[in-house]
Amino acid sequence: MATVSPEQLLGRLAKGKPVPGILLLGGESYLRELCRRKIADAYVPEGIRDWGIARFSADDDSLSTILSQAQTLPMLAPLQVIFVGDVEAWERLGEDSRDALVKQLSEYLDDPAPFSVLVFEAAALDQRMRLAKMFAEKTIVVAVELSDDPAERVKLAGPLAFEMARELGVELERDAAEELSEILNGELAAVRTELEKLAAYAGDRRRITRADVELLVVSARKYSVWELAEMLASRKPSVAFEFLDSLLREGEQPAQLLGALAWMYRKLLEAQELPAGATGWQAASRLGMRGPTAELAVRQSRKFPRTQLTSGLAALYEADSRLKSGGTSQRAVMEFLVAQLASSTPG
Repeated sequence: MATVSPEQLLGRLAKGKPVPGILLLGGESYLRELCRRKIADAYVPEGIRDWGIARFSADDDSLSTILSQAQTLPMLAPLQVIFVGDVEAWERLGEDSRDALVKQLSEYLDDPAPFSVLVFEAAALDQRMRLAKMFAEKTIVVAVELSDDPAERVKLAGPLAFEMARELGVELERDAAEELSEILNGELAAVRTELEKLAAYAGDRRRITRADVELLVVSARKYSVWELAEMLASRKPSVAFEFLDSLLREGEQPAQLLGALAWMYRKLLEAQELPAGATGWQAASRLGMRGPTAELAVRQSRKFPRTQLTSGLAALYEADSRLKSGGTSQRAVMEFLVAQLASSTPG
């Protein structure tokens, strides 16, 4: 069975027919929690969830215990949802034990209890192993992560921001969602945190505008990266390293700083495409920015050769991939990136 998106899962749930097995595969915590909530909402009314929802860990609980629960008719609930976390633990079993487990689980999923929905959760599984292949064949596999491509991730995060805003009881303007997603690099946990602050700021207005996002979320970060842009344009890596060190020591998160830098590079490229002699108002309108910030973008864009911006954007995307892989320290990734951006031929 092909991997589906959370949106496709929600469409399947809306049909109301129980799904015997679901695998939530991926490390995006917000998407995973969203899927958990929607699955519970689809199958178990809120008032009877003490009887209709059970939680197990593959690391702590035996498969026999989990399947025994699945085959036990729930009390006071027509259906039960059983969440099984830490499924990666099954990959660490010895080969014979793992094969026996896969056989036992496969046999259950061939003839599942009609009153149970098993929801397995794993950050990652080795797709070469029989366990992952069995899940792919016998369950709905839901990708609870956004694209590895930064531009695609930013694009996908925007609509999810609307869902978060609705959960918080506020309306989020479309351009505000796009701005928030861009500056936070499509990191959903960060988007959720900032939306909570914005909802509190909006108060009785219950509407979040782009101006709110500009004011509360990104202004400080933007001006930090504009300062860094000056150092990169003048190709002063030692000064840029000191500035980066200062930002990191002050608590700036590498992923969000990377998102702000990518946002800035895109805006610099857009600014270079403005017609000569464009007014501050025209620049602000075309770039989707407030007047002073748009004028700053135009001034900075004149200091960069276009090739330096395009190759710099490629270096940013590569750094994003390295941060996601987790194989190198985040500080080392950022320092290498700054060295690339400050060189005469970044990337």
